[in-house]
Amino acid sequence: MRITWVQPEDLLPHEIAASRDEGRDVDAIAREWSVAGGELTPPVSGASPTPAPARLRALAARLLDEVDALPGAGGPDEPEDLAGVRATWPAAWSLPTGPAAYDRLHGAWLGRAAGCLLGKPVEKIPRHGIREILVATGRWPLRDWFTARGLPADVAARWPWNRRSAPTSLAENIDGMPEDDDLNFALLALRVLETHGRDFTSADVAQAWLDWLPGGRVFTAERVAYRNLLLGLAPPDTARRHNPFREWIGAQIRTDVYGWVNPGRPDLAAELAWRDATVSHVRAGAYGAIWVAALAAAATVAGDVDEVLDAGEAVLPPRSRFAAAVREARALGSGVDDWETVVDELYARHGHLHWVHVRNNAALVAAALAYGRGDLERSICAVVSGGWDTDSTGATVGAVTGALTGASGLPERWVGPLRDRLASSIAGFDGIGFGELAARTLALADPAPSGVAATRGGLA
Repeated sequence: MRITWVQPEDLLPHEIAASRDEGRDVDAIAREWSVAGGELTPPVSGASPTPAPARLRALAARLLDEVDALPGAGGPDEPEDLAGVRATWPAAWSLPTGPAAYDRLHGAWLGRAAGCLLGKPVEKIPRHGIREILVATGRWPLRDWFTARGLPADVAARWPWNRRSAPTSLAENIDGMPEDDDLNFALLALRVLETHGRDFTSADVAQAWLDWLPGGRVFTAERVAYRNLLLGLAPPDTARRHNPFREWIGAQIRTDVYGWVNPGRPDLAAELAWRDATVSHVRAGAYGAIWVAALAAAATVAGDVDEVLDAGEAVLPPRSRFAAAVREARALGSGVDDWETVVDELYARHGHLHWVHVRNNAALVAAALAYGRGDLERSICAVVSGGWDTDSTGATVGAVTGALTGASGLPERWVGPLRDRLASSIAGFDGIGFGELAARTLALADPAPSGVAATRGGLA
């Protein structure tokens, strides 16, 4: 059996790619690895087909240590600490304040589940494969759940469904929301808040992982951080040791709840999200987490998707590559109806990144939200048909548009199959209803007093 996302020989090629993306010089390390017979192409699925010889595994571990010892990649444009990020935030927030509406929180949970479920069967299938499946089943452009009915055998063989997801996420099989890490982490955030309140620490999040989150249900940066916890490291070191996935999407999928409990306060949501993110991610990986938390905080009170996107951009270091990616993508998606041209341009700009990296997926989310104009169906179908990390991006886009719309306004064909039932491996949550989750989230929500302007660092 090959354990994915943790073997040194599998991590090193990803580390070389990550370090080069960050601008660090790892050419000598890459040469030494290649001359020794190591593979420089990162394994797409998390593990190479066969175990490396002991000498190569030992060399990979040593070279990973050497990369970890190189000077950091952060700079003034991409701060690595919350104080540096916070210094760029606006002095005041113009979003409405007041109690969160149950219907909008309910819509957020339902939208997150629906978007995630739509993307589950085609996770890991490239964009052109998704289109071939849809054309073959008469569902292009995407406007409904995926189905295996009528799918020619040669297309099915060429683009096999995500084997863990297809049995429960195709149109003919859906009966409630199946388990997914994009929902597990939302449940875990809810538990952290219910247990520790708003003053929770990164150590509290790490302990919650060990207490409640099965190790086999985490991947990429989270699996590395989990391993580092078991080795005795504490945050933020858990995010930094032998972790080439530190700027991938994992933290971005974990933080909606921190926004939902801070309606109209992107700053407070981002601070909570940062504490969570630094268990496993740095820089852009953490920026993705605070961006989504800010989107979520705005979506529960905003009048349109532009207000939401404005709030998300406002918490980002403005000169960071992540901020540039989402701003550019938003501009591409705004006011257009030719979605395929938008995605073509996103692939031209970000197609060199791994399909689970944070920048390309965040750009796709921003473009889909701008293109979808607040409509759940238009938005989730756009982002999922765009490929990359389809269930995660579908979940984020669904959560934003679900909150903007509210549960009472969501189409029955997208929420009905969820059966108000969520499966989870997080103890105490398996089979829970979305209405109960919305009620528990509402109980934690802490808006600014009505009529009081929100300012950075507190209330005016």
